[in-house]
Amino acid sequence: MSQTDAVTARPREEWTGQIGFILSAIGSAVGLGNIWRFPSVAYENGGGAFLIPYLVALLTAGIPILFLDYAIGHRFRGAAPTAFRRLGGRVGRWMESLGWFQVAIAFVIGLYYTAVVAWALSFFVFSFDLRWGDDPRTFFLVDYLAVSDAGFSMQFVPSVLIPLAIVWIAVIVVLAFGVARGLQRVNVIGLPVLLIAFVILVVRALLLDGAADGLNALFTPNFAALADPNVWIAAYSQIFFSLSIAFGIMITYASYRKRRSNLTTPGLVVAFSNSSFEIFAGIGVFATLGYFAFEQGIAVSELEGIAGPILTFVTFPAIVSEMPGGVIFGVLFFGALALAGFTSLVSVLQVVSAAVQEKFGITARSAALIIGGGSAVLSIIGFATTTGLIALDTVDQWTNNIGVVLSAILSSVLVIWVLRRGEQLRAHLNALSTFRVGRIWVLLVGLVAPVVLGYMLAQRVITLIVAGYEDLPAAYLAVAGWGTVVFLLVAAVVLKLLPWRHSPDEFTPWPAFEKEARR
Repeated sequence: MSQTDAVTARPREEWTGQIGFILSAIGSAVGLGNIWRFPSVAYENGGGAFLIPYLVALLTAGIPILFLDYAIGHRFRGAAPTAFRRLGGRVGRWMESLGWFQVAIAFVIGLYYTAVVAWALSFFVFSFDLRWGDDPRTFFLVDYLAVSDAGFSMQFVPSVLIPLAIVWIAVIVVLAFGVARGLQRVNVIGLPVLLIAFVILVVRALLLDGAADGLNALFTPNFAALADPNVWIAAYSQIFFSLSIAFGIMITYASYRKRRSNLTTPGLVVAFSNSSFEIFAGIGVFATLGYFAFEQGIAVSELEGIAGPILTFVTFPAIVSEMPGGVIFGVLFFGALALAGFTSLVSVLQVVSAAVQEKFGITARSAALIIGGGSAVLSIIGFATTTGLIALDTVDQWTNNIGVVLSAILSSVLVIWVLRRGEQLRAHLNALSTFRVGRIWVLLVGLVAPVVLGYMLAQRVITLIVAGYEDLPAAYLAVAGWGTVVFLLVAAVVLKLLPWRHSPDEFTPWPAFEKEARR
């Protein structure tokens, strides 16, 4: 048995080429957060001036950690648990638990992210007849989601359950087809369609009355905001969450690249494409909000609901109802949103599928049915009920702001300082890539990233403990919020203890790491 086949006893799947990998990686990074999170974060943190800390964060944390994920996945040829176990070597096989921690994060994100994609799919259909009427807020929260008080309801909402089931069926089909015929094909087709739809949307938005006022509100720089540490934290947070790093996606994706593959240059393409799309989305969103403010005779600053689900499923439907050709705009917007969400969703769930395939020696089709089927049941129980919106918001808050950030800190500290693998991974990147990384990369990954992320984590944990979240009952937060973190930690330990079907340890990284490679 060859070393590259040691885990699954089958040839490892691969992307068909660099273009397929790049499009798939961009498809993973470009998701819902680019559309509904970046514009509001930039607007609230200095407008045009926010682009300065945003760029600094991209260069000092986003791209370095992206390269770290690429190096680990490509050198050690496996999903997160396999790659971290191999990276640790004989003395560090416990690193496998970090990989399972990332897999557990992806599993939880997949459960609720699917619900948001289902909402977007529903509103894509609703756009054809503007079904939300004159009161989009009531339609979204009451008629569509039937939101009740915080708790754990078993009262299912058919309007959510049906599209949610459809999305899960589509996910299972894509995962069952594997990497090249499934994930890559979805992104090669979907990403160009998404880009074309969004270009049409942005051009239409720029031609609306009041569009200039919206753009002025977004891009007028407030340089005084740069003196606020929270603005810089917001920039690092946005970069970190939008690049799909530190929870197994890019490790898994890089592991499917051919042995002789350029890593850093495609990484730069992915990173800057993601940021460009965010800025492009900001232009479209705020041009549209400028029109909305113009129609109401108020300033953009007086608008409410310009972030998150309320922006997407309340404010935008209201705008669509008022604007000329609103039906077409709504169809394009929600279609693009569903497509962006779906390409990100399949990348998240591939993390789980790949890890299960390698640990238990099963096929992609079997993993898709087991993981997809089980996840679909849990997703429907948790997020297709009257308490689904509150559960989604709570679980997302703890998973992203604690789970993902903690994962990134552990990855950086353990890899660079405990196992001392920074130079080896730098040598791997440089041996294969046209854009070479210097020793400063090790410093950025091992010092700058964990310090900034550590501050973010401490700040968020203190806030959640002291102030709670959204005035929700403490008992509910203990179960839905902190309980999610406990689940991630327990899963990391338990899954590490389960036996491997085929040992992952009979493996020799390529190319060999020698002292000469450091120069």
